[in-house]
Amino acid sequence: MKEAILFDLDGTLTNTDTVHYETWQDLLRDYSLEIDPIYYDKHFSGRMNKDILRDILPQLSEAEAVALGDRKEAEFRRRAETSLVPLAGLLFLLDWCDRNHIGKAVVTNAPVANAEFMLRVLKLHDRFPILIIGEQVEFGKPHPMPYQVGLEKLGVDASRAIAFEDSPTGIKSSVGAGLYTVGLDSTHPAQKLYAMGASMVVSDFTDAELMSFLQTEFGHQL
Repeated sequence: MKEAILFDLDGTLTNTDTVHYETWQDLLRDYSLEIDPIYYDKHFSGRMNKDILRDILPQLSEAEAVALGDRKEAEFRRRAETSLVPLAGLLFLLDWCDRNHIGKAVVTNAPVANAEFMLRVLKLHDRFPILIIGEQVEFGKPHPMPYQVGLEKLGVDASRAIAFEDSPTGIKSSVGAGLYTVGLDSTHPAQKLYAMGASMVVSDFTDAELMSFLQTEFGHQL
């Protein structure tokens, strides 16, 4: 039986993609760079700011890139303060995990200030005893290390856990760590998530196929 669930944050616990996209879109006009959804999906989704900015604005110094990333995230937090809600079915799933002593962790490429902000706004800051931040380990997603660290903190083998992810970058990371991965098509089409290795793709945590799968794999009724 499985014993733990590892959750991505952006696009998985809550849908933040529109806010991130519009914030980047506005800030990058100062650099004469116009982005559209296709460009955003290719260069931004699921990645850490240092990697994004190295690719799209290579002329920036490291200090300039850090400052721009910090400015973007501060603006994201300002815009997102009143708009974030948990993805449908998430709170029910977390209650089920708590009743049945199923381990939980968040594994994210979000900067630590954003991760803590989102969990606070969603009123989930006390629901996850383990928070793995990509920039605080040697390699962030798409490297498997963030999920490997999460499994180590949970004290479970990959075969006894599952992951929820919404981005190709995140799925590459979780699958690379050996985790059965459920994709959420909140930000990317199901076809792309399956192509990256997702074993199941759902729209939210109320999906009937997902409910049946969790009951079977964890041995507890939902």
